[in-house]
Amino acid sequence: MKLKHKIAALTALPVFLQASLTMSCTAAKIDSTEASVLSKETTAFYENWKNKYLVQDTYVSDETQYYVWYSEEKYSGNNVSVPVTVSEAHGYGMLITASMAEYDTQAKYYFDGMYRFFKAHPSDIGSHLMSWQQCDNGTELIDGANEGSMTEGFCDSATDGDMDIAYALLLADSVWGSDGEIDYHAEAIAVINDIMKYDVNHEYWTVALGDWVSECDKSDPYYSATRSSDFIVQYFPVFAEVTGDENWMKVYDTTYDIINTFVDEYKTGLLPDFIIRDSSGNYIPSPANFLESDYDGYYYYNSCRTPWRIGMDYLVNKNQDSLAFINAINSFMIKDTGNDPWEIKAGYKPDGTPVEDYNDLCFTAPFLVASACGDNSKWHDEVRDTVINYGDDVYYGDTIKMLCLIADDGGWLVPETTENYPFGDINMDGSFTVADIVLLQKYLIKKEILSIEQGKIANVYEDNKINCFDLVLLKNSYLS
Repeated sequence: MKLKHKIAALTALPVFLQASLTMSCTAAKIDSTEASVLSKETTAFYENWKNKYLVQDTYVSDETQYYVWYSEEKYSGNNVSVPVTVSEAHGYGMLITASMAEYDTQAKYYFDGMYRFFKAHPSDIGSHLMSWQQCDNGTELIDGANEGSMTEGFCDSATDGDMDIAYALLLADSVWGSDGEIDYHAEAIAVINDIMKYDVNHEYWTVALGDWVSECDKSDPYYSATRSSDFIVQYFPVFAEVTGDENWMKVYDTTYDIINTFVDEYKTGLLPDFIIRDSSGNYIPSPANFLESDYDGYYYYNSCRTPWRIGMDYLVNKNQDSLAFINAINSFMIKDTGNDPWEIKAGYKPDGTPVEDYNDLCFTAPFLVASACGDNSKWHDEVRDTVINYGDDVYYGDTIKMLCLIADDGGWLVPETTENYPFGDINMDGSFTVADIVLLQKYLIKKEILSIEQGKIANVYEDNKINCFDLVLLKNSYLS
């Protein structure tokens, strides 16, 4: 359970098979003596990122708490509270500090401080989820402070922050173990279960906008809406495996159904920020001002993260739907920019029409991951050069850059999620016997079903399928 995993730079090795046989989780195992794969550009940028954005909550005196300072504003003493962080930023910070454990001897100190801040600011709906925003009123950091209020109000969660925090806790369990002050694994399970309960639409099996949607009426347009920046598909099989809840694979498949719909229709891979379900059951771009801006139905400041978020599922899991999305968005962007990442615009309509005439790091950095998935090394090298030499930016662009550099270097961690069982031990009783062969035979004639973990073990032929080849290999191995 405590082995660390990393994806290899630009590649991965299969180690996990889920029950529906549509993907495999992949990672390259390392041990504690392996040298860090992170480049000098990434480690230097981490120091700058940490010094600029990782901040201690000095209002708290009884314990050490840290947060990611996203607004770069401070309370000015005018009785108007100032937003200083959000759960999205907090999830990013926890991912970064866990990923930098080999490099930074203080990573656990910072991570635990961020964990305490997360626990101090729960949502009012899902008690294991995080309130989406914290504001500085000059005496404390408060939740639910609408329009500069100096007092707390009702607070709810945002799905992407919830998912990143859960995944980061799994990483912490793999990196540091859960036998100390914090049981990272138990905390991760609690968060994941609350995400499933409150952040997932159980009628359509889509990721919702936040736990607040669980209180919406079915007639409310937010009830069936989803946000493409929450398509963090690499996490869903992991969540399924650590909790045993195979509903996560329904979310996984439905999410790709939506992604594929847009790829097939527009051919660009450009997903809109917000996606709604129409009266016919089709998923389409949201109208303007659905939740945030005139550009809610465009590829804008939420969905700019999708080349990274969805691309990770190819780097880690070799998912072919992920690759189809990546191929579409890479091809569009290479052609549209003339292979010049500096020409990536800060917003497009789904058909590829630009809606802004400037670039922005948060739109460019995710193509580090997208370009790593393809076979155009020139495009990848141009993107990396652009990202590294972009210059000073703000929290959003810098933090996405930090995460994408880690992934591009091959430093993205994948948590260990299952116990190790002997070869062929499909029934997971601790030994390989004829009972395992019988179980596989019954599965193949549809007399039995296999769990996700059992499916992984049954894939002895290692071709990401369970069929007669596995049975033959299993029998021959037993007889020999």
